[in-house]
Amino acid sequence: MYAQRLEHLPPYLFARIDAMKAEKRAQGVDVIDLGVGDPDLATPSHIIDALVEAARNPATHHYPDYTGMLAFREAVAEWYRNRFAIELDPKTEVLALIGSKEGIAHIPEAFVNPGDYVLVPSPGYPVYQTSTLFAEGKTWNMPLLEENGFLPDFSAIPSDVCAKSKLMFLNYPNNPTGAIAPLSFFEEAVEFAQEHDVIIVHDNAYSEIAFDGYRAPSFLEVRGAMDVGVEMHSLSKTYNMTGWRIGMAAGSADIIAGLGRVKTNVDSGAFDAIQMAGITALTSSQECVEESCAVYKERRDVLVSGLRELGFEVTSPKATFYVWLKVDDSMDFAAKMLNEAGIVVTPGIGFGDAGEGYVRFAITRSVERIEEALERMRGVFA
Repeated sequence: MYAQRLEHLPPYLFARIDAMKAEKRAQGVDVIDLGVGDPDLATPSHIIDALVEAARNPATHHYPDYTGMLAFREAVAEWYRNRFAIELDPKTEVLALIGSKEGIAHIPEAFVNPGDYVLVPSPGYPVYQTSTLFAEGKTWNMPLLEENGFLPDFSAIPSDVCAKSKLMFLNYPNNPTGAIAPLSFFEEAVEFAQEHDVIIVHDNAYSEIAFDGYRAPSFLEVRGAMDVGVEMHSLSKTYNMTGWRIGMAAGSADIIAGLGRVKTNVDSGAFDAIQMAGITALTSSQECVEESCAVYKERRDVLVSGLRELGFEVTSPKATFYVWLKVDDSMDFAAKMLNEAGIVVTPGIGFGDAGEGYVRFAITRSVERIEEALERMRGVFA
């Protein structure tokens, strides 16, 4: 009944976690969900007001432009100019996405032929692998090891794999490890891409969730990056708009055009009213982003401090809303947390083989719930 490609498709990690949560809640357990990275903070009111106003205009109810409203793409270009000092042509170097996940899922279809390799970080966002499988490509895992600062070692990729590679996915600030990357790393990545004729897709969805004075760079800041890659960005995490499904791709005009050709054949673009709300988000005061980061920082500090008090060794991340904790066995630890404490954490193995030995906490719940989770953990691990 099903296509053969589905036989190679792993179960989507977060769907499995949802089923486990539902089962526990059906048993009457008060589950504290620190698993999936879905912000619990509200979308700022000025963005909601912009959506409501735009949705009341019948002109927004028609099919949108496939590549996105020019006004939205101009707002993206303005945001990149203000945030990263990067100049983009909104007509050719910016593309509206129905969330960055959609762009990540579709881009291999534009560039990967059956049997081509795609270089994928492990651990990493599962869609890097599944999008490659749908394009009938083969993934080559780049291990993100703690001793390397959770950065891939390009020199460890075999030469024959390099020769057959079309795409490389990168993601910093990183999900799930919370690691950050200096511009020197992106310079190395661009050199690798130029040498091996590989397209880089940098997933930069967490650039604005940062703490302690840290400011995440854009891959596109590096000389030569615009020739070899694109950056996927999202309003989901920055403005608490995960359900709105609005994001953008920016970078090489040729790569943007290839992704755009796929999109014109498989979707009808993002709802104009949501794009107009996105314009408001990108061009208005960014104080709301600073306020969200202050909330996440408080939660991070409470969780990291509590875990250390319990005897765990844990690094306090400078970006993302994730805490990456080393454990003996990720599935056993996650099962113990759920069954004995009613707490959901994400087992690292679900992000790839190199994620084994870790679990991911998402600080997308209140301080009170995090403190309660720590109290429950004391009953299990103390």
